[in-house]
Amino acid sequence: MVEATERDGMTWYQCENCGLLFDDESDARQHEENCAGDEPDYLQ
Repeated sequence: MVEATERDGMTWYQCENCGLLFDDESDARQHEENCAGDEPDYLQ
């Protein structure tokens, strides 16, 4: 499940599996569906 968090005056959406942050909720949900739960290989 994607978790909304407030940082730097913006709402970010965090993948609960790996912790990667997205500025768009639909992008976060799509990522989470395909996330293996490992640390991200890249920074966004």
